[in-house]
Amino acid sequence: MTNVLLDRRTLLAAGVTVVSGLLVPTISARAQGLAPTPTMRGGANNYLPNAPIVERIGGGGFWMSGTVRRAGDGAPLPGQRIQIWAHTTEGHERDPHSHGATLTDENGEFRLEMPQIVPAFGQPHAHLAYDSGDFETVFLRPIMSSAQDTSLSADFVLKPA
Repeated sequence: MTNVLLDRRTLLAAGVTVVSGLLVPTISARAQGLAPTPTMRGGANNYLPNAPIVERIGGGGFWMSGTVRRAGDGAPLPGQRIQIWAHTTEGHERDPHSHGATLTDENGEFRLEMPQIVPAFGQPHAHLAYDSGDFETVFLRPIMSSAQDTSLSADFVLKPA
């Protein structure tokens, strides 16, 4: 039978070995990068190409926001055009006046005020699109947790075209 000597040095060495084994998978996973956002089913419904860049859609009162990052390294992407449209208190998602676009800031963040989103087909939701051409087009259709929410956020991770 083998005697195992458990002193401070042995425990410390064993601890470093265990911690090192735990860190390797974490570093490997991080090195694989950030996966691109897939297009959501129904996201392109009522899409109108080239919606104008606007300061606000309609009378406002509801905030749509999010971030845009590059797939792989997750770097923020400034100056990217994001189109937003929805069924709101001021119009249907098919109406041209319910569409507008905004640009991301230096941190890859966007924010656009619009009228309150109301349920369409039983779900309060928005539509967003990245469609500028430097990266693959992505359509999102995030659903609000409640029709009373006054904001919604959606994030894009884009893959170069």
